[in-house]
This record gives sequence, structure tokens and C-alpha cells, in this order.
Amino acid sequence: MIRTAILGASGYVGGELLRLLAGHPELRAAKLFGDSKAGQVLGAVHPHLAAAYPDAVVGKFEGALNGIDLVFAALPHGKSQDVAPAILEAGIPFVDLGADFRLDDAAAYARWYGHAHGQPELLGRFVYGIPELNRNAIRGANAVAAAGCYATAAILALKPLADAGLIKADGIIVDAASGASGAGRELKESTAFNTVDGSFGAYGLLNHRHTAEMEMALGSAVLFTPHLSPMSRGILATCYAEATGETDPLGVLRKVYADEPFVHVTAEPPATKWVTGSNGAQVTARYDHRTGRILALAAIDNLGKGAAGQMVQCANLMLGLDESAGLTACGIYP
Repeated sequence: MIRTAILGASGYVGGELLRLLAGHPELRAAKLFGDSKAGQVLGAVHPHLAAAYPDAVVGKFEGALNGIDLVFAALPHGKSQDVAPAILEAGIPFVDLGADFRLDDAAAYARWYGHAHGQPELLGRFVYGIPELNRNAIRGANAVAAAGCYATAAILALKPLADAGLIKADGIIVDAASGASGAGRELKESTAFNTVDGSFGAYGLLNHRHTAEMEMALGSAVLFTPHLSPMSRGILATCYAEATGETDPLGVLRKVYADEPFVHVTAEPPATKWVTGSNGAQVTARYDHRTGRILALAAIDNLGKGAAGQMVQCANLMLGLDESAGLTACGIYP
């Protein structure tokens, strides 16, 4: 049994991690930390997990990780910088979902996050966590920064096309919509039921932080506009790029992802419901003869492939386990 600790166990991502670990053949949730819910039994924090963890209690993290073989962190922005040095010093494999170590450049971090990075010397120790891009580097790595949810969807849709030279390096546009769980569990008026229900709106105009990850992975300038959709979970990314010539982008996606366990290339436009509750990604693409542009789409679950599922997939690779252990590409439908 591989004993894991979860920092941020009381949030939506922490809850999804616990759900996945409950069915994992090798990984076990041994220590659960969530400062805002410290002292509460897990069943009170996550009622849907009470049967799987009847005796679990959420604790306050004070640095103790004795007996732990791997750490998952699903903490608010900026908090991973506080805990990473001690975890790395202890040599415990670390999968971080925060944005703190995703970028490979401290100056880019300061530009997009509005302040200097607190641990810039550690940036080079983290592998960017999209297995379909960095599988060999993740395998055996000691520290992985799992990608952001929006970034994962856009990169899966566009990266094979960029690598094949099918799209020009400027003028990439990404429009993506996410369910309200992407904003986290904290109560906010902007994501309250009365605000979200029956509405659809854009936010983060020109400055959403996941843009930096897209540009890092694609090597191109990206204009990204996120939208809030009236659903609990899911992301649909609709991406546009100028083509370098007449081409078959769908065929390229099929070739690149032919052997991937979690990415399915579909001829039909994908929908978020197809991947709900899974680590799956559904992608498609078209070449538009009229405009000379390529249209690429990806659907993922923001809590699955966009967060907890991807974290588990990375952990499996890091520890030499079956990459698909504890995960599925099949969504829950209807």
C-alpha cells in the first residue's frame, strides 16, 4: 500500500481525489489536511465519501508527513510555495495542483500573477503535469506541477496541430467554458446558484492566468477568454488558429492520440457530459476552407482530467504504476 497525504482535502478537488483513491488498487489516503475544516469528520465535509472513509478526520497541516509515500496538494494559489521546500527536502514525491510551479520562468510568473515568485529556485525541479505531453519526464520525477484545467483542454486540442506545423504561431484564440466548481468551494456571490443558473458570461478578459500555460506549451501568443457555464463541472474549449495550408487536423489528432488511454478523438463535436466524472478528454478538429482556419475542440471534466484525475495519472507514472490505475475515460451519463 502506498500511503498518500492530501493537502486541501476539504475542497472540491480534494474530495474528487479521495473519491478516486477509494477505488485505486495501490494508493491510499492516509492523512487528510484542510485547515478550514480541521477537526471535522470527513463525512461531514464530504457526505458522499462517508461510506468509503467512515473513520477519517480532517486535520490541520503542521508539517508532519511521517510515514507518507506521496503528497497531493490542492491548495489555494500561493500556498504551495510555503510547503514545497520541506516536502522536496524530505524526498517525498509531490504532485501539486496549484499554479505555483507550473511555469518555467519566474518573470512570466510575476507578469501573470502580479507578484514575484517566493521560491524561484524550485521552478526547475517541477515537471509540467500533462502526461500526454511529458510522459517520459513525469515517469520517475519527484515533483510534478499538474496543469490548470483550462490549459489542459486547450493544449490537448492544439498541441498536436502546433507540433505538426499545421497552425501559425500567432493569432490563436481559445474560448472555453467551465462549470462553477472550477471556482472552488468557497462561497462567492459570483458562483452562487442565483447568479449562475440560467446565465452564461465571460470573465478574466485578457488576463486569465491559464493563458501563460497555453503560451508556454504551444510556443505561441494566445488570446484566451474563459466563460462561466451554468453547470457543476466540465470544460469545453473551442480553439481557433490560422492554418499554414490545407490540411487534415482530425487525422493528425487521431494519429497522435491513437495509443493514449484517456484522449479519445471523435468525429462529432464533443460535449462535457461525455466525460463527467472521468479522466477522459474528447477532442476533434476541422479545417475551414472558406476562412483558412482550423477549429479544434476539447471537452474534459475540470475536476477530473483538469484536476484530480490528472494528479492521479501523474502519480501513477511517478511511482511506476499502471498509468490508468484507479482511473477511467468513461463519463457518467445521463
